[in-house]
Amino acid sequence: MTTLEMIARVSRAAVFDAGLTPQDIDGLMIGPQVGETPQHAPAALSEYLGLQPRFADITDLGGATGPGMVWRAAAAVSAGMADTVLCVLGNARDPERPPRSPNRNPIREFDVPYGASGANQAYAMVAQAHIAEFGTTAEQLAQVPVKQRANAMLNPHAVFHGKEITVDDVMDSPMVMSPLHLLEVVMPCGGGAAVVVTSTERAVDLPHDPVHLLGAGEMVTHRALSQAPQLTTSPLAPAISHAYRMASVSASDLDFLSIYDCYSIVVAETLEDAGICPKGEAGPWLEQADFSIRSELPINPHGGQLSTGQSDLAGGMGHVVEAVLQLRGSATGRQIADPELALVTGNGATLSEEVALILSSSKS
Repeated sequence: MTTLEMIARVSRAAVFDAGLTPQDIDGLMIGPQVGETPQHAPAALSEYLGLQPRFADITDLGGATGPGMVWRAAAAVSAGMADTVLCVLGNARDPERPPRSPNRNPIREFDVPYGASGANQAYAMVAQAHIAEFGTTAEQLAQVPVKQRANAMLNPHAVFHGKEITVDDVMDSPMVMSPLHLLEVVMPCGGGAAVVVTSTERAVDLPHDPVHLLGAGEMVTHRALSQAPQLTTSPLAPAISHAYRMASVSASDLDFLSIYDCYSIVVAETLEDAGICPKGEAGPWLEQADFSIRSELPINPHGGQLSTGQSDLAGGMGHVVEAVLQLRGSATGRQIADPELALVTGNGATLSEEVALILSSSKS
């Protein structure tokens, strides 16, 4: 299956799920390098989907692209540029033919010659910094994939559905880049995800209870890890703070978290930056925390990308989709009891391009 076909299938599913037809879509948000169309991507995808949008754009924020699309689509609707916007991401995966493209950004000149290459190395450095500064242990970080895998046991769509793990399993898995083991590194796969954004007025006439965007925040600070302002606090801290202020809520108001989780350390730092636990205390907090749908604060009830899988940029959109399913009460088999407020986060590059959303159910 090509990326374009995958995007078409998930777009069709999202539009029909919303009780709409393709003729109702007059806005289109996509990600960069859409499959076989690296240039003129909005036009190519519009033609492929049979759409003629009044508003079209590309969002390029790495793993934060999905959440970043949502507030941009809402802004377009608010500005009168579109009435109903399709936000879609997808990626076909062929391990035998990984995509290659020339990369001439400054990382290649200033970082890579010193051995700093790839996401595994970068996030391992973040984890090492957290360990050095706060005394976090590898066993504490291993709690993240273990507890998210327990949630994935309720999600038949998860790559690792039916494959429970323990902390010992994580610690015994191959060391990818110290201190990160294989089972705390994201699982790449193919897939797609899409959401439809429209006005509150129009949403009330559609078949599902609408989910509302109450607040959003975004922050970009660097591309190369060597240029990051700091390693143990991410740009998510100001992004989440802005989203809280816009929505007039605080961390204590949240009913669950659907947060980006490409590596265990990202979840740990996000919990701190979101005010769920004090800075530096994520390690002990994770040891005691309950991520399950029955807890006071469920975390990634679908299993997150560590267990469900990361379908390129669509992996980040998956956190939006899970939040929407939970808030409208249609997360079959893993439904949280009456959730009203959720934090969704996205993370691009290495804690570089960050987006936070506050979503609410129609009951709140």
